[in-house]
Amino acid sequence: MRKRLIPPVVLTAALLLGTTACSDSGGDGENGAAARATPSNTVSKVQESPAGSPSAPAPAAADADAVEPAAQAYVDAVAAEDLDALVAAFHPDAELTDVGRQFSGHDEIRRWADNEVIGGRLTVLKNTPKSNGTTLLVRFAPGGSGGFEANYEFDVRDGRIEKLNLQYA
Repeated sequence: MRKRLIPPVVLTAALLLGTTACSDSGGDGENGAAARATPSNTVSKVQESPAGSPSAPAPAAADADAVEPAAQAYVDAVAAEDLDALVAAFHPDAELTDVGRQFSGHDEIRRWADNEVIGGRLTVLKNTPKSNGTTLLVRFAPGGSGGFEANYEFDVRDGRIEKLNLQYA
């Protein structure tokens, strides 16, 4: 049986959407629905080789679409349910706005995150870099809920989050 090649555009789209596009038979087959990837908490870009086939994800330093490291530290801390790492991603004098509510400094951010963030699932849908940070379109599902989409606008100073503005998308 001859295997069909998947066009690079389809494969790239499938990888970005978190699904598996590979199949020998064209249907779900034995690996179909069970093999579909779950959404990732990180963003990676698939590079195309000169022949047009996908290669390994690009290293973060060379990837224009890589999430800004301080924002990625926040995403990783939520995924790991690591309150200390989440707080450490912020500047000591950071300001956080969560749909109009204001939190300042590590102590307030820690209380907010402990009550409202840790234990939730955060999935990055889109990354829009800016000169001093990034804006992430995310799906956040707190404590087992169905979740919602939001824009997380990160301003970064000295490698840590200086301001974070969370707004419903």
